[in-house]
Amino acid sequence: MSLEPHAAEAVIVETQAALDEKSKLKKHFGRFDMLFFLICTLVGVDTLGAVASNGPEGFTWLIVLAVLFFVPYALLTAELGAAFTDEGGCYVWTKLAWGRFVASINSVLYWLSNPVWMGGLLCITAVTTFNTFFGDLGNVGQYLFSLAFIWFGVWAAILSFGVGKWIPTLGAWARIALLSFFTFSVILYAINHGLHSPALSEFSPSYTLFIGLVPLLFFNFVGFELPSAAGDEMKDPQKDVPFTVIRAAVTSVVLYGVPILAIIMVLPAAQITGLGGFIDAMKTVFTVYGGSVASDGTATLTGFGEVLGKITAAAFILVLLSSGTTWLMGSDRSQAVAGYDGGGPRVLGTFSKKYGTPIVVNFLSGTVSTIVMILAFQLSGGDAEKYFNAVLNVVLLFTTVSYLAIFPALIKLRYSHGHVYRPYKVPFGMAGVWICGCLTTFWALFASLVGFFPGLGDGGLLNDDALPEGFSRGTFELVVFIPFAITLLIGIGFYIAGRNTRRQLAPAAPPVLPPNIQPVS
Repeated sequence: MSLEPHAAEAVIVETQAALDEKSKLKKHFGRFDMLFFLICTLVGVDTLGAVASNGPEGFTWLIVLAVLFFVPYALLTAELGAAFTDEGGCYVWTKLAWGRFVASINSVLYWLSNPVWMGGLLCITAVTTFNTFFGDLGNVGQYLFSLAFIWFGVWAAILSFGVGKWIPTLGAWARIALLSFFTFSVILYAINHGLHSPALSEFSPSYTLFIGLVPLLFFNFVGFELPSAAGDEMKDPQKDVPFTVIRAAVTSVVLYGVPILAIIMVLPAAQITGLGGFIDAMKTVFTVYGGSVASDGTATLTGFGEVLGKITAAAFILVLLSSGTTWLMGSDRSQAVAGYDGGGPRVLGTFSKKYGTPIVVNFLSGTVSTIVMILAFQLSGGDAEKYFNAVLNVVLLFTTVSYLAIFPALIKLRYSHGHVYRPYKVPFGMAGVWICGCLTTFWALFASLVGFFPGLGDGGLLNDDALPEGFSRGTFELVVFIPFAITLLIGIGFYIAGRNTRRQLAPAAPPVLPPNIQPVS
């Protein structure tokens, strides 16, 4: 008996370690689990204020990228996630497209940005929220609070998906409730106090703000591929991935765009800051339930307003926690797959027999987050906003650069692996594939360049006015390039460390035939 050539070519050679670890995985991930997971991944609240701080024009660019980036990105991920369903998601896609060496380095960039994000941005925002609504934690208190924040997230990532998936589910519902209640409160606030309605001309786009916002908006819009990191834990990825990706795209644009517009309408532009924009807006609009706003814009909550403020602040912290946890669940799995595939140290590719989760990478992520958190508080010198901006740019850069290998994989795999069964395909044939692949790659490249060089092409080669406040050009480039260079070296080191794992190949397994392919005698 023989197979049709295009079916036989679908055989993927795996390491023995991959077979050993995959035997520990359990199928817990259903369609609606994935939908809530994606909502939790895509709708981040930590940067709502940073986008809103750019005023009406920021909202304009949000809509532009939603159409020209978010939609083609969703279509791209729907095809890749339904066609290549192995555990590891984007690591597998980049390996098949560009080889294990590129995938190994890219996996480190993709993974490491998340514990840095959790220990830096999410912790700072959570602490600021607590201080605003519950009282100052103090020096020792902020460390204890942050440690609990980080390691609860790590613990949730360690639990099997059968249990741990409830954190993203709760986080998704908390987002929907929080953002819906906030929008309702904005309407009440408008009825009682009026709004700071911007003029139509303020929505006009400009290149200066465009290059400043692209990395931030790009960061907010990525995450469609994250559930595919648990491909072998999904019940039916070929059907569920396209279903959930398309629905999550629509939901996310609404949940993200409406609050940003509400912040712009409630707070004067001068009062919206990157770190506290959404927090300040919540406090201001909740004065309709009890409280007042001083002439300088400072809001004070009393009575029922104070109670609601604390409830929503707790929900906000839960949303932040679920964001970090969800990204750890996905990115840690991708890095663990690299470990058992020979693209990283074998120990990182160890999954728990009890939980079916990559415990070693989970603990490593928690350790990195803890180190970043300590540095965030120690190096900020009391100026949390400055460090917030610096860490934000580093995290954005790691993320955007990693997608330079992920997005064009759609085009490459259509040619090199066109034989693989695709239950969902990007519309309009190869023209649609090229459009989606090129558009998403363009945004990733542009966001990476302006991440490295803020102010690029704005009235000259570089405009230093685009730098975060308090940074010179030299200082900022050091903050960005040194961590990036170190991360690349770590990726190369991980690849070298996986050489013994790569040599131990598993016996070739027979190919899994798509429904429309039959064996030929």
